[in-house]
Amino acid sequence: MEKPLTSDTLLRLRYDGQKVFGPGIARLLEGIETHGSLRQSAAEMGMSYNKAWNIIKNSELQFQQPLIERKIGGVRGGGAVLTPFAQELLCRYRAFEQAAQRELDRLVEQYFEGM
Repeated sequence: MEKPLTSDTLLRLRYDGQKVFGPGIARLLEGIETHGSLRQSAAEMGMSYNKAWNIIKNSELQFQQPLIERKIGGVRGGGAVLTPFAQELLCRYRAFEQAAQRELDRLVEQYFEGM
């Protein structure tokens, strides 16, 4: 094999068996950060607004913390922004993903070197 083996995984945080955070909600929150809109973030992911809102609500219930603050109406319509808690959660999750990937790369090298 000319190129080294690699691995990947989807990392999800669970609480009492329930998914509370993972790559999907992380992308959803990043989209809200970028666009200022849950609707636009969901659309960009090919997800319905209702499904996106349910994902957010479920995670908020599990963490017992709000993740987004909604802006109602106005000239340009409503929108959404991340709460400080959501910003910190997202930052920690992305750092956790990177650390886990480095460790997985090390383990692949350890167990599969020379194959």
